[in-house]
Amino acid sequence: MAKRKTAYVCSDCGADFPRWQGQCSECGAWNTISEVRLAASPGRPSPTNLSGYAGSTAAKVSVLADIDLQALPRFTAGFSELDRVLGGGIVPGAAMLIGGSPGAGKSTLLLQVMCFLAQTQSTLYVTGEESLQQVAMRAKRLGLPDDKLKLLAETNVESICELALQHKPTVMVIDSIQVMHMADLQSAPGGVSQVRESAAYLTRFAKQHHIAMFIVGHVTKDGSLAGPKVLEHCIDCSMMLEGDSDNRYRTLRGNKNRFGAVNELGVFAMTEKGLREVTNPSAIFLNRADQQSSGSIVMVIWEGTRPLLVEIQALVDHSPLANPRRLAVGLEQNRLAMLLAVMHRHGNIQMSDQDVFVNVVGGVKVTETGADLALLLAMVSSFRDRQLPRDLIVFGEVGLAGEIRPVPNGTERLSEAAKHGFKRAIIPKANAPKQPVPGLEVQAVSRLQEALDAL
Repeated sequence: MAKRKTAYVCSDCGADFPRWQGQCSECGAWNTISEVRLAASPGRPSPTNLSGYAGSTAAKVSVLADIDLQALPRFTAGFSELDRVLGGGIVPGAAMLIGGSPGAGKSTLLLQVMCFLAQTQSTLYVTGEESLQQVAMRAKRLGLPDDKLKLLAETNVESICELALQHKPTVMVIDSIQVMHMADLQSAPGGVSQVRESAAYLTRFAKQHHIAMFIVGHVTKDGSLAGPKVLEHCIDCSMMLEGDSDNRYRTLRGNKNRFGAVNELGVFAMTEKGLREVTNPSAIFLNRADQQSSGSIVMVIWEGTRPLLVEIQALVDHSPLANPRRLAVGLEQNRLAMLLAVMHRHGNIQMSDQDVFVNVVGGVKVTETGADLALLLAMVSSFRDRQLPRDLIVFGEVGLAGEIRPVPNGTERLSEAAKHGFKRAIIPKANAPKQPVPGLEVQAVSRLQEALDAL
């Protein structure tokens, strides 16, 4: 059997070397050289037939209109929140990557999903980090049905695909991609080349045999997905399960989805029996204190395909430092500094000698600009020590010229606020509804000074 050839290539300049070295002698960059496979061995099994990959494919050219979409219907994962993030359910042949910090609940969620799917179809749970006994103990502790789910403890990708062809599962779980390896690569599991080649091999196998595959990925210390960026490019759906160990709520956010909306959000609660879905997330994030205080306001953000009501808090206090502190939790810190400059220029309110701390309650990360107006009003409320009405809802983008710009889906945001009992709303003028919202007094503003006068 001919041995597969490998080379070591610099990702910056493209120079190749016969062996690995720390620094590229061509461009001088450090830690940019990774192992790359050059050619396939004639006797190497492939994801198609496991009897030879090069030159033995049975692929054919098809016309787009002749492709039958009814043969691959979506099916539910057992959690409506997970189905929402996936775009309506699991697509056969899709490769789905789910990442998260240690202890977030990735393995727990997938074990619950697989035990549910095992009651109606063939499933295979591949664990490379735990033993079969450990997985069985978790399933028993969670009270899951364990009579039909098939388990496999293996880290070799070729062996996993061979066994999967024998059992023909509809859904597979690979836990995790960082411990998987291919025999022809000399690097250790978890390396750039091993993760890249293992993920590409498993993705081709899933698509050619119409197997829905969940792949678990680790994260680095800064919270990003570990491994090369090509890992996210080769899969169909990328999700991040976020949540601290001291917080019982977990958010599943879709970062990429070829079959649905991007930035869709699913909310779960960690219980003794595993993860339970939260059907009304706004009610959780609006669990406000009984005693009203200044610097607190509720805003409506848009996550994926639904509105979400969250509380934003601001604390403005005199700073003894020459350079006052600016701290934002759940919001972009650079945008906070920009909004403070806009408020000074167009609102005649100066906070250059004040420490400013802002926080989004519940651990939600707000990335859209529709929270600008709520953030400014919360800071003014704390700075003036004046309480805002508890039944007030605010959203809108603030421009550098002090104008209030519209945000998408304004009518749906107002309807969600009215459903939760809010009576007043300050919104951009361009988002003013054509028909009045029952029970909600809407005040549309076009400038920042108008919003401040409305309070």
